[in-house]
Amino acid sequence: MTIYLDYQATTPVAPEAAAAMRPWLEEEFANPHSPHKLGRAAAAVVEVARERVLEALGEGGKGGRLYFTSGATEAANWALKCSAPGRIVTPATEHACVLDSIEWLAGQGRGVDVLPVGADGLVDLDLLEARVAGGAGLVAAMLVNNEIGVIQPVAEIARIARARGALFFCDAVQGFGRVPLPLESCDMVALSAHKVHGPKGIGALWVRDGVTLEAFLHGGGQEGGIRSGTLSPALCAGFGAAAALLGGDDVESLWATALDLMGDWQLNGAAGQRYHGNLNLRRDGVDAGRLISEVRDVAFSAGSACASGSGRPSHVLAALGLTEREARASIRLGFGRYTTAAELRTALGLINQAAERQLSFAA
Repeated sequence: MTIYLDYQATTPVAPEAAAAMRPWLEEEFANPHSPHKLGRAAAAVVEVARERVLEALGEGGKGGRLYFTSGATEAANWALKCSAPGRIVTPATEHACVLDSIEWLAGQGRGVDVLPVGADGLVDLDLLEARVAGGAGLVAAMLVNNEIGVIQPVAEIARIARARGALFFCDAVQGFGRVPLPLESCDMVALSAHKVHGPKGIGALWVRDGVTLEAFLHGGGQEGGIRSGTLSPALCAGFGAAAALLGGDDVESLWATALDLMGDWQLNGAAGQRYHGNLNLRRDGVDAGRLISEVRDVAFSAGSACASGSGRPSHVLAALGLTEREARASIRLGFGRYTTAAELRTALGLINQAAERQLSFAA
């Protein structure tokens, strides 16, 4: 049996989420936007799910509207392309859905400013303030980095944005339910179900009351009159059930075990300001790609699943100042709710053994 240590790529579906979805996959089938009895029952399931996600966001969730989307990629594209006009400012370590959207917008004549980060992966707040002061309509920053687990100072970044009249968008995909999200500081927040033990194919964009958002997808306007497309009651129900379970995961003991067993590896990114379910490490002389193929009984990665087929080293690790060789010697270990200490010890033992073999051959 393969030991799964790739929680940043996706998480196992919670049994409660699967159970919530099952009736809407096997028995019920109505369109939630239809006016008849069956349609209204489906719509009710969608609204219960919406309330559960809003509750998981905390008390501040009621101060905005939650729109279901096909995932966080759609949510980020929507926020960046259809909200505030003007220049966009963002760190260089953002997810591809943000950076690629910004690159596309730049091609359309939009002003963009991609900021460098330090070796710890954190943005320089003084530099950010200077760039925002030069005129910006939107600032975007990720709560927890998907590759290195570093937690950006989102509340401070948002304060700087708002002081200059800019909106603040937060990609909270990796941090939702795991680390505190200062929702009161955010104007828009992207979420994803499959990163919190829900199904793939559904996410959400939370938009603060008073923030104007134009339609990104055009058609029937089913979702709040501005997001078109028939919603899946099954996916919504799964997302809602998964959101209701958030907040109880404890990764601290797993983190301590991993640090102890991986003592020959170096940590990438800040040591203190990070989520402890994400461990990004490097070991000089190791080839991460070979390591992944050799350790077949463990599922882990060398970075973002979105960029795994590109053949290019991680843009996040490059932004930290790592050389291409150092980046290719780096691995990402992700663990969480269903990871046992015994599994983690076994998996890390296998990874270390394979790394030692590589180094012995190179000697």
